[in-house]
Amino acid sequence: MIDLHCHTKISDNNLSMLEVITLAKHNGVEHLSITDHDTTIGLLEAMKIGEQVGVNIIPGIEISAYDYKNGRRAHILGFHVTPGHPAISELCQPMIVKRHEASEQMTNMIINEGYNITWERVLEISHGGTGVYKQHIMHALIEQNYTESIYGDLYKTLFSRGERGAAKGIAHIPLEYVDVYDAIEAILEAGGVPVIAHAAQFNNWDAIPSMVAGGLQGIEVRHPDHNDQVEAKAREIAETYKLAFTGGSDFHGMYGERGACELGSKNPGVASLESLQAKRG
Repeated sequence: MIDLHCHTKISDNNLSMLEVITLAKHNGVEHLSITDHDTTIGLLEAMKIGEQVGVNIIPGIEISAYDYKNGRRAHILGFHVTPGHPAISELCQPMIVKRHEASEQMTNMIINEGYNITWERVLEISHGGTGVYKQHIMHALIEQNYTESIYGDLYKTLFSRGERGAAKGIAHIPLEYVDVYDAIEAILEAGGVPVIAHAAQFNNWDAIPSMVAGGLQGIEVRHPDHNDQVEAKAREIAETYKLAFTGGSDFHGMYGERGACELGSKNPGVASLESLQAKRG
C-alpha cells in the first residue's frame, strides 16, 4: 500500500512523526511520503523511524503557494526533496514566521471577543511543530467546549475568508503566500519532483499548462476531495502532459477537514512510485 500525501505534528496534524509512521505500518502502508506544510524539518528523523518500523519514507513537502497570474491559491507537493535544502528553507521560512505571528494575532482577537482560551495553551498544543496553525486554536476552543469539531460553524465565524459573498471571520487575517512558480523552482533545485496537489480544491485546472512550462512534473490524481470524475480528469491531464501521477490520504489526524480519512485510503498504486522515479533528476 502507498500513501503519498501525509502530515505530522511538524505542521498541522495532532500526531507525532513516530505516531504517524507507526499508524501507517499498522494500516499496511509500505511506502509513505511525509509532506508537511512549507518545511522539510523532521524528514531525516522520519526516514530513520521508517527504517526501524519497516515503512519506506519518501521525503516530501507541501508548499502553500499562490498563483498570482490567475488569482487563486495553489498547493505544490514536492517528492524526493533534499531535507534542509536552502532553496526550500529560504523560500518558505518567512511564510512560516508570518503564519505564526498571524496566529497569535488571531488568538488575541478571539480572546477579545470573549472566548476563554489563552495563547499559552495554544502554544502548548502546537509544541513540536514549526508554529501555530488555526487548527491548534480550534483545538483549544474544543477543550473549552465551544465546539465539537475543528471545522464547522465556529471555524467559519472566526476564520472565513469572505469568499463568494460570505462575511469575513471575526479573526480573519490574510496571509501572503509564496508564488507558485517560485515553489516549483525551489522543489526542482532541491532535487525533487513538483506536483500540483488537489487541483479541484482551488480550481487550478486551467493553469496547469503554464505550470508545466514552469517546471511542474506531476499531478495528484487520488485525493479525498476527488470523486471518480475528478480523478479521470486528472489522469487525462497526466497523460496529455506526460506528468507523474500521485495520490494519498492527506492525513491530518484529528485535524482532518474531511473527517476520518485513514492512512493508505487513497492508494495510487506502484505505477505512481515508478512515474515519480522516472521524473527524478
